[in-house]
Amino acid sequence: MTRRALAALALFVSTALLAPSAAAAPGGPDKPDRHDKPGRAMGWYLALGDSLAAGYQPGLGDDKTGGYVGRVLADVRAESPKTTLVSLACSGETTVTLLAGGICAYRHGSQLAQAVDFLEDHARFTRLVTIDVGANDITGCAASGTLEQGCVVATVGRVATNLAAALSAIRAVAPEVPIVVLDYYDPFLAAWLTGPSGQELATASVAAAGAFNGAIAAVAGRARARVALVSAAFETSTWAPDAATGLPTNVARICAWTWMCSLGDIHANDAGYAVLARTVAGVRRAASAAA
Repeated sequence: MTRRALAALALFVSTALLAPSAAAAPGGPDKPDRHDKPGRAMGWYLALGDSLAAGYQPGLGDDKTGGYVGRVLADVRAESPKTTLVSLACSGETTVTLLAGGICAYRHGSQLAQAVDFLEDHARFTRLVTIDVGANDITGCAASGTLEQGCVVATVGRVATNLAAALSAIRAVAPEVPIVVLDYYDPFLAAWLTGPSGQELATASVAAAGAFNGAIAAVAGRARARVALVSAAFETSTWAPDAATGLPTNVARICAWTWMCSLGDIHANDAGYAVLARTVAGVRRAASAAA
């Protein structure tokens, strides 16, 4: 793949991540009424994050009751049947806008402020909080067609700082609520299919993904949150050939579970969202059993 083609791939991925869908347009999500407090048998599932949390699919837009969140809700309801989903997810959200706002409209100015306001009233009955955020911060580091290491280092640091601030704010109002933070699969692995230059980018992207996901895990641990290892479920570091396709396993997973190889779009397809949901559900159940 030529440098120009690599740059085009990186730009396409960045655009696919950052462009808010029609469902994330002004008006934004609201929270339940302040006085809407459920009885002991009822509860809430609060979903936070970017377009993956919003269940985005190319050509269809957001599906905030679908994606991985809808499947996780079904898993929670297996134990708590009257659990209600509250999704504040925003397509295009970064860790910066999570804190400061600027993409989706919220009554309290930002997704985090809206979440804190909700939890101030409902933490006692909140069964689960999930969050995935940070991918939109880091895609710009590949805008030149190669991963710029200085940019990766700086961006990973910023993501860690902002995610830590967000989780700290959530913990302050919801000290006992289970929180699951998702790490990320690596969409740039799809560049492997384009030849030697693309394979160089794919290889470099795995190292960057390791640093990025490692920072997410470290921050989550300090906030007493569990990590859903999506990167492991997608076998991001596994270069051994996939038996069915002959491709490196990590590349095969990206092709099978996202739209990256077919449409150049980073978002998970139905199979990929199911993998995310199983990963989150497994972590949630383990936390529940340990409680």
